[in-house]
Amino acid sequence: MQQMKVELAERSYRIVQGDDLLVHLGELLAPLQLAEHVVVITNDVVSPLYGSQVDHALKQAGYRVDSVILPDGEKHKNAHSLDIIYTHMLECGCDRKTTIIALGGGVVGDMAGFAAATYMRGIPFVQIPTTLLAQVDSSVGGKTAINHPLGKNMIGAFYQPLKVIIDTSTLDTLKKRHFCAGLAEVVKYGVIADEEFFAWIEDNLATLLRKEPTALGYAIMRCCSIKADIVAQDETEQSVRALLNFGHTFGHAVEQLCGYGEILHGEAVAIGMVIAARVSATMGLCTLDDVIRLEDILYKCGLPTVVPAQFSPRQYVAAMMRDKKVSSGKLRMVLNRGIGSSDIYEFDNPIQVFAEVLACAAE
Repeated sequence: MQQMKVELAERSYRIVQGDDLLVHLGELLAPLQLAEHVVVITNDVVSPLYGSQVDHALKQAGYRVDSVILPDGEKHKNAHSLDIIYTHMLECGCDRKTTIIALGGGVVGDMAGFAAATYMRGIPFVQIPTTLLAQVDSSVGGKTAINHPLGKNMIGAFYQPLKVIIDTSTLDTLKKRHFCAGLAEVVKYGVIADEEFFAWIEDNLATLLRKEPTALGYAIMRCCSIKADIVAQDETEQSVRALLNFGHTFGHAVEQLCGYGEILHGEAVAIGMVIAARVSATMGLCTLDDVIRLEDILYKCGLPTVVPAQFSPRQYVAAMMRDKKVSSGKLRMVLNRGIGSSDIYEFDNPIQVFAEVLACAAE
């Protein structure tokens, strides 16, 4: 078992990673001194796999357990699902000491976290991510949100968990497509912050695709370490935390235009990273070889790198202009500086920039 700490003063918490941790939930939660009542929020895919195991472990540790089982998928990350959570918690008498436990991927973690942030103005919650994407990215850092038809993650709050428990054994049941989608976020961390890690991914990709425990453990904890360092510097994304959005500005536009869930979040981020790298290359911030290197590793991960052609540059830009990172009417976007470094840039005329890049990408 490996551990690290996210340093946020009184909101600091630990990330714990290892195999078969679900059976040890009681002892892992004991240091938190939680109240007796917990609510497990999960979905109809994860619940049949791990719901009973988690329920048993919690009850053995003396907790009174209620559960909310939501429908699976990004298209259900909305106000309706959030209201289901609120209604169930009110009906079963949850109070300000009740703890929410998020058991699932990024969608479950985001919604459970936002419910925790807003129910009775804030109650404790714990993250138990069961997908690679959630384990390396969304479960850490306290971003919680739901989607709106006009934009992804537009309604939410910064709200930190009390602990993140990463059981890599849950990846054994993860579908290949979803596992590959998580690899997009792994690659992202190498591009924005650690060229040596990016090279390690290139050298160890076959091992990662086989879900070899040692390689998986290293990749997960390296991503968490990079994110924890950034979040400790900038918890509410006023500056450096925005670097974590590499590939997300265009990726979120892809998700919103195609319809939430049609393209997985990690798949959209992969496409977004390629477009960001191509913009970076046109500005002289990286070389064409850097772009090819990124496209190659994403392709080997089984991820898409081609922009959906049914939408125009103007439609993509309109969707991006609804992004949270737009400031004073200017589109702000993370661009890579080679491999292993990144920065934030503003665009006064994004239509021109993206029309040119998308035209080149289509050739």
